[in-house]
Amino acid sequence: MHTTRRTSPSDTAPRRGKARLIAAVLASAAAAAALTGCAGFEYKEDVCSSGEYPVMSVGGTGSACVSDGQEPPAGFVRYPEGKVPQQVGDKWDVYWDTHTLDKDGNTIDAPDAG
Repeated sequence: MHTTRRTSPSDTAPRRGKARLIAAVLASAAAAAALTGCAGFEYKEDVCSSGEYPVMSVGGTGSACVSDGQEPPAGFVRYPEGKVPQQVGDKWDVYWDTHTLDKDGNTIDAPDAG
């Protein structure tokens, strides 16, 4: 003889409550991770694309990007070694907003940096 155990609604209530609690905890953790995870992420834009390097205008604060292997165009020079901006807003990008190189390669205050 085969008997089937019958469950009453009160027998399954603790399981449903536990499942709801787990679901609520997971949803809260996901929301917290999304909020705090995005807050720590900061996008940095490169000054030039891959395969290019930045150059600056002589006597001004203009800049351009030149293909690797190419020389800077007339009126532009390479940034001094160790002082090349890599990303928009980095230390050297900000520095060269108010400084430039003269025709002899000396660092000077930019004339239009008012």
